[in-house]
Amino acid sequence: MDKNKFKKARRNKIRRRIRSTIRGTSERPRMAVYKSNKHLHVQLVNDLDGVTLFGLSSNSAGLRDQLAGKPGSEQAKMLGQELAKTAKDRGIEKVVFDRSGYKYHGIIKELADAAREGGLDL
Repeated sequence: MDKNKFKKARRNKIRRRIRSTIRGTSERPRMAVYKSNKHLHVQLVNDLDGVTLFGLSSNSAGLRDQLAGKPGSEQAKMLGQELAKTAKDRGIEKVVFDRSGYKYHGIIKELADAAREGGLDL
């Protein structure tokens, strides 16, 4: 098996295992993270109703200019702070963190820490 296919299959297996145990509700939505080679995407999802409450990306129109040319960890910090601010404005205090099979270090950890610093209870 190709190395990249193996890594993707491994991450999807971990992702399915994580998702079998956590659910987002309207009071405590799931904070789902996806990272590509260039960008980072994060959404708050209510799994009971099957609705995405809102999402942010490092490629979002309002953030694109602020994040341009910055390293990934700094982008993750800014994205986490912006997510926490937007969630607080919508009355969301607590979320369930879904790392989507990624290891909890580097960019994923920076995003979660910044959301905590912004006032979200993960």
